[in-house]
Amino acid sequence: MSAPGEALRSREVTALSSVDSPTVFVAKCLVIPTIPIATLAACLAFGQEPLRGGYVLVAVLAFLGAPDVLGIARIGTNEDRQAAGRLFLEIAARWTALAAFIFLVAYLAGLAPTLDRRLMIAWFAITPPTLLAGQWAARRLLTRTLHRREVNRAVIVGATELGARLEAALRADELLRTEIVGYFEDRGPERRIAAIGAPVLGTTSTLAGHVAANPIDQIFITLPMSRDARITSLLEALHDSTASIYFVPDIFAFNLIQARFDVLGGIPVVTVRDTPFYGSDWLVKRLSDVCISATAIILLAPVLLAVAVAIRLDSAGPVLFRQKRYGLDGREILVLKFRSMSVTEDGKSEFVAASRGDSRITRVGAFIRKISIDELPQLFNVLEGSMSVVGPRPHAVAMNEYFRRTIPGYMVRHKIKPGITGWAQVNGYRGGDDMESMRKRIELDLAYIRHWSVWLDLRILFKTVSVVWSDRNAY
Repeated sequence: MSAPGEALRSREVTALSSVDSPTVFVAKCLVIPTIPIATLAACLAFGQEPLRGGYVLVAVLAFLGAPDVLGIARIGTNEDRQAAGRLFLEIAARWTALAAFIFLVAYLAGLAPTLDRRLMIAWFAITPPTLLAGQWAARRLLTRTLHRREVNRAVIVGATELGARLEAALRADELLRTEIVGYFEDRGPERRIAAIGAPVLGTTSTLAGHVAANPIDQIFITLPMSRDARITSLLEALHDSTASIYFVPDIFAFNLIQARFDVLGGIPVVTVRDTPFYGSDWLVKRLSDVCISATAIILLAPVLLAVAVAIRLDSAGPVLFRQKRYGLDGREILVLKFRSMSVTEDGKSEFVAASRGDSRITRVGAFIRKISIDELPQLFNVLEGSMSVVGPRPHAVAMNEYFRRTIPGYMVRHKIKPGITGWAQVNGYRGGDDMESMRKRIELDLAYIRHWSVWLDLRILFKTVSVVWSDRNAY
């Protein structure tokens, strides 16, 4: 992947660990969710406010939503390596979305008048730093607790790239308390990957004997999950061992888009490509879209009106025009734009991209295209729900139909809503419909889908402002 793509934070390999001790379970499932309740109680006590119906509702919703705000799964997965500022911004963004949801529910339930506004603002402000401190404290608690537990001795079957990834993940996370003793591999030294750190102890045929003679707690098999002779022989040879055995499927061999494991009707499945917006992430994304678009429409109302008047006075034709684009899951949507040309092609049957000195562009159109305010009406698309503020830019239908046949994975970008701005645009791929530019744009769009986070959306929004004002290639 290119430098811009590599700048995205890559997902770590998730390693399997033994069952949590009672202390660890309490720390994960009880301590963290009670932090918003504790800060709420502190605010009520400071303001000498009694606990009544509205505050009870706020406390319950905050308790249920806190794990998603903080990301319980991240406790024990090297968050110490993340910049404190980045982690805090992500927590603050998620907390803002949750707080907006809580206050909306309180308003709809008719309990908003019972809440003291100043206390709620104080609670809203002090909870994110307290959650960050709780994240740090929980990790220290888990570290101290697990250091009293014996280390798990593990071996990996398969000195492969996947095995090396697994070894790195197990070594990096001290909370997993796992020591990689070594590998078992049938291939010769010339075919083994150089990235492994532990020694090769033997072939797969000697694994059972080694496990029987040595204290081995875990066995990770990184060979292909098929019914070949090696897998069958391994399982049969280990039938009387008490070591835990794990298959590690090589899903990295595929072009992963938000890979995860699920269970459907008791049947385990591996998701290879899917939207990143499932569960609470969908709510976070939608609330941020609504808040940002609604605020922008209110603040930019004078600009919208001035542009509309200028277009009307400059040339004949409508102020706005609707162009057909592909939206979520490849469904057609109508995207709003300020008219910047003398023509209003719908883009379905044919589409000719604008070029420098294009005679179709009007005088006002040249100006609004230069600073990208021709796209501002798409804020109403975001508010309506067919677009997001941040996401892959929507292409005309005719353009989609051409490039989907020539660029592998092109249509995967439609697993999320299109956006007004995106990762490709802030990295210099704002326009251009030649094959090389389009390939690069799709590569960056897919990188965004793979690594989406609230922090990444905020980063793209801030970068968009600087790109728009400094871009000398817009036309």
